Amino acid sequence: MAMIKLEHVNKYFGDLHVLKDINLEVAEGEKLVIIGPSGSGKSTTVRCMNFLEEPSSGKVYLDGKELNHKNKVHLIRETTSMVFQQFNLYPHMTVLRNLTLAPTKLYHKSKTEAEKLAYHYLDVVGLRDKAHVYPTTLSGGQQQRIAIARALCAQTKIILFDEPTSALDPETIQEVLDVMIRLAKENITMVVVTHEMGFARQVADRIVFMADGQIVEEGTPEHFFENPENERVKQFLGKIIR
Repeated sequence: MAMIKLEHVNKYFGDLHVLKDINLEVAEGEKLVIIGPSGSGKSTTVRCMNFLEEPSSGKVYLDGKELNHKNKVHLIRETTSMVFQQFNLYPHMTVLRNLTLAPTKLYHKSKTEAEKLAYHYLDVVGLRDKAHVYPTTLSGGQQQRIAIARALCAQTKIILFDEPTSALDPETIQEVLDVMIRLAKENITMVVVTHEMGFARQVADRIVFMADGQIVEEGTPEHFFENPENERVKQFLGKIIR
């Protein structure tokens, strides 16, 4: 059974047809990477998976259940967490408070349970020593690693990443990618929108290439980087891989 399934998903912003009949399945534990030029619909596709953008038509399924207005809050909290381009940490709260807020408020864990969870995932991202500082004192790469730890604290089966390194300085990108590479070894279903081709090649079970709101080609990293079939894909890879 697919952990995520999009059926004939279309998305309009006014007259602009951003997603055009998207059909996509993501298996449990699969690491799916979505790549393509800017404006191709990558981020909108991921945001439709948890109704941050509601499809204009079509259906979305999470863990075998159709996402709808009645169940969306419960089902999304139960199944997905998300890491954004911008870190979206609360600047007036310490790192530890940022990490324990959702487990205590949304998932009804005790403070002790939530803090134990937070410290565990701070260890995972290598930032236990930052538990009591405020996010604004951290580098961009550190803040994004904290955002990943916060997503992990929700303990969901699915984590969605929307260009998690695009707002970072070049020297801090790798530290975030290293954390994601470690996560990819766990049985977490990951969907990652990224421009980092080295990461895609190393981590993806499957790569989807989007252009003009459509899925143009998909396949294994080996197929994708060594023998792509679509001319649009070849042009894209030719520009970014020297």
